[in-house]
Amino acid sequence: MSAEDRKVVASNRRARHEFEIVDTFECGLVLKGSEVKSLRESKVQLAESYARVSGGEVWLHSLHVSPYSHASTAFGHDPDRLKKLLLRRSEIDRLAARVDQENLTLVPLSLYFSGGRAKVELGLARRKTGADKRADIAKRDADREAAREMSDSRRRYSGTDH
Repeated sequence: MSAEDRKVVASNRRARHEFEIVDTFECGLVLKGSEVKSLRESKVQLAESYARVSGGEVWLHSLHVSPYSHASTAFGHDPDRLKKLLLRRSEIDRLAARVDQENLTLVPLSLYFSGGRAKVELGLARRKTGADKRADIAKRDADREAAREMSDSRRRYSGTDH
C-alpha cells in the first residue's frame, strides 16, 4: 500500500532518538472491537511499548489503548493487555534469531490503519549510546545551518539580479 492509503494513529518519535533502527516490519494486530474504535479516535499511547518473541509468537507489551467511550463495561477491554502481532512464521523466526544473536530490541515505530486494518510498523533496533545521540544532534544542527546558509545566499543573489 502507498503512503497515502495509511491513516497514522500514533507514532513513536522518541524511538528514533533512542534507537538506531536496523530493519522494519509491518505487522497486523489482534484487537477487540472496542480497541479498534478507540484506535480510530487515536486514544492510544505508543511511547513506552515494546515487542517480545515468546513461544513462537510476537507480543506487544505496554501498548495502552484507552477504553472506548461508548462501549459498555461488559464489552470493553483491558487497556494494558498484551496484543498479539501477526507475522509470517519465517519473519518471526528471523526476528527471534536476530534479537538473540545481535542483542537487538523490537520497538513499535508507528500504529496506523492500512486498507481498514490496524497495522504496526515494528523496528528491529539497537540502543544508541550518549555519543551516538550527540553525533545525531550535531549532524542535524549542521544540516540545518547549511540549509539556512543556502537559503540566505539564494536570497542575496536573487535580490541583486533585478
